[in-house]
Amino acid sequence: MRVGFVITRSEKLILFRTFFGCLVNSIMLVLSVFRSAETRALFTKVVERAGHKLVQAASCEQARTLLSNGVEPDLVIIEASIPGNGHGLREIVRLAPPSIVRLVCGPNDQQLRETALEIGVTRFIETPVPEEDIVALLGCGPLQLVERNSVGRPAIQNPEQISSPPAKVVVEELGAGRYFLAASPSMLKIHRQVHLLADVDAPVLILGESGTGKEVIAHLIHKHSRRAAHAFVNVNCAALPADLLESELFGYRQGAFTGAIKDKPGKFELANRGTLLLDEIAEMSAQMQAKLLHVLQDGQLNRLGARESSKVDVRVLAATNVPIEDALVGKTFREDLYYRLNVFTINVPPLRERREEIPYLIDEIVRRSPDELRGGAPMRFSSRLMDAVLQHSWRGNVRELRNFITRTMTMRDEAGAIQELEKKLAAGQGRELENELEFSRIEGRSGMRSTVREMTSRAEAQMIRDALEVNGWNRRHAARALNISYRGLLYKIQQHRLSPRASLTRP
Repeated sequence: MRVGFVITRSEKLILFRTFFGCLVNSIMLVLSVFRSAETRALFTKVVERAGHKLVQAASCEQARTLLSNGVEPDLVIIEASIPGNGHGLREIVRLAPPSIVRLVCGPNDQQLRETALEIGVTRFIETPVPEEDIVALLGCGPLQLVERNSVGRPAIQNPEQISSPPAKVVVEELGAGRYFLAASPSMLKIHRQVHLLADVDAPVLILGESGTGKEVIAHLIHKHSRRAAHAFVNVNCAALPADLLESELFGYRQGAFTGAIKDKPGKFELANRGTLLLDEIAEMSAQMQAKLLHVLQDGQLNRLGARESSKVDVRVLAATNVPIEDALVGKTFREDLYYRLNVFTINVPPLRERREEIPYLIDEIVRRSPDELRGGAPMRFSSRLMDAVLQHSWRGNVRELRNFITRTMTMRDEAGAIQELEKKLAAGQGRELENELEFSRIEGRSGMRSTVREMTSRAEAQMIRDALEVNGWNRRHAARALNISYRGLLYKIQQHRLSPRASLTRP
């Protein structure tokens, strides 16, 4: 005989909040404004360990810019020692609900506390900040904080070595429509490295995924070098076969081969006293790598068909999206050439690791677009579209983002753009789920643990579906009913592949 029981919808919601709140809230978007490197490092460690998404700003002005450009955080943390915090706090509360704003302050910040209370900010974090308060702030259920005067906190190793986020976004013009933008700690570090390399006339190896902006960084290096007054020449080593690449790099003499009706200088000679970028250098054949190494060592080259050598004075920059360690192990890239080029190395992070730059990149892309593309009117992204943009992985990096923004501006179809990103996000999460299940099968994880995990997943999916159907599939209303973040609900809908039943869809 089967014995069952029935629970009401309200009981389901209570159970959902109790047992699954932590899981769903793990994708909370947090906006932080810290001046203290030690506090920022502690907060970043706890937030990332909890699996949340963190966007860092160095000033209230920068946070206001992010909020006004569509960033919709679930929580905003502001340190009282940020300069101009009174006015900045008012501006932030004008753009974000005061209920999600928390102020980190000490006993001497009474005036700022009073200002905060006047504008509706009622939650404070006492300094020094203990780790358990941050954990409680990011924990399951409704956000709660208790004022405390704890003196114990985890020590931060070498806090002076932690780089501070920027006080403002760095944008450098490079000509011909190019520009370099840095707003994340990693890209600002690259900006500083480039300035340090200005007086060092040595090769630089630029590594990073396709579309991250390696060529832009090469132009930035040239701009700040002593060779800036001379030519910058770019050669795509993957675009030409080996025989044509040799003549393209080194040039040829008249009669060197059929069709060589006159002398032609190569890219090395054209870049004399300037800078030569060898893009996608890992695609170069082994024979060409050996010839290139000879030129780098001696500073001399031979045109095809020439008997005498020509001397050139060129600074060589090299870039590749190929994992260079794998290429060395697989013997597709010569070690001696690698060590010749690897005097300085710049690793360009993918866009998904510097998401705080996305709103600024969108601003620049839109601002620099032709008037006819903008339709003669300012274009702003809705919070829902910005949410989707910030959640997308952007495997094509800045190039993919630029193409998406251009396509959205051209088509004027925001709903279609959101649907496009949400489909990609769902597909990516589906692949991650399949990989996780496959890993579980390989590891032999079965029995009670897998059964409980499956039951938990089914119960979670059913509770979410119930909330959505009661609210007519209005996701924001359903998120409020479930007491979870809107982004958390979107993630779970995609993870469980939920969609309205046919009877609920409009004709």
